[in-house]
Amino acid sequence: GALSPFDRRLKRKQKNWAAVQAQPAKCDYLREEVGGRIADRVFDITRTFPLGLDVGSGRGYIAQHLTKETVEKLIQVDIAENALKNAVQSEIPTVSVVADEECLPFKEDTFDLVVSSLRYALVIYLRFIFLVQDIHQVLKPDGVFIGAMFGGDTLYELRCSLQLAELEREGGFSPHVSPFTAVSDLGHLLSRAGFNTLTVDTDEIQVNYPGLFEVMEDLQGK
Repeated sequence: GALSPFDRRLKRKQKNWAAVQAQPAKCDYLREEVGGRIADRVFDITRTFPLGLDVGSGRGYIAQHLTKETVEKLIQVDIAENALKNAVQSEIPTVSVVADEECLPFKEDTFDLVVSSLRYALVIYLRFIFLVQDIHQVLKPDGVFIGAMFGGDTLYELRCSLQLAELEREGGFSPHVSPFTAVSDLGHLLSRAGFNTLTVDTDEIQVNYPGLFEVMEDLQGK
């Protein structure tokens, strides 16, 4: 049958495979860029966070940009053990936890800070509410959550190209790119999960590729 983009066992295999390729950093430029931007948002907050959590940390794309003066200790949780084993070095002390980031294995009111970069793109509407509720529960009452995810216009050109090509050849089309959460929905979803004092904004990052196959190669490495 058709493969489901929401299959967590398949996602774990894909991420473990990508993490042990000869040059895993070759496809990580986008995650590192967004990780740096999240770290910048952390620096904007004038306080020190004793204990932080990076949900879906991968190879440590956020941790490498943080300092001990800002985050004293960071727990990195990811479904792929190979990604954690191959994490880049960081200045701050880190602890790696292999677990499904869609089911956080932590007690309530544990963390002063939770960060997450590009991990909650392929989730259905109701599941996303449960995910951010989990984050809200593990945060202390005065805790901070800073996250980034792929927006609804992600891979717009690729989607259009595939649809036009299939229309021309088949006379119709079916979606070949998984759906992304619309930015306009995020504020409502976060409010339902219990968050307040919300700020939701959009950044656009444009990457130019010579052709379709180069795009697919990088997407495999994600």
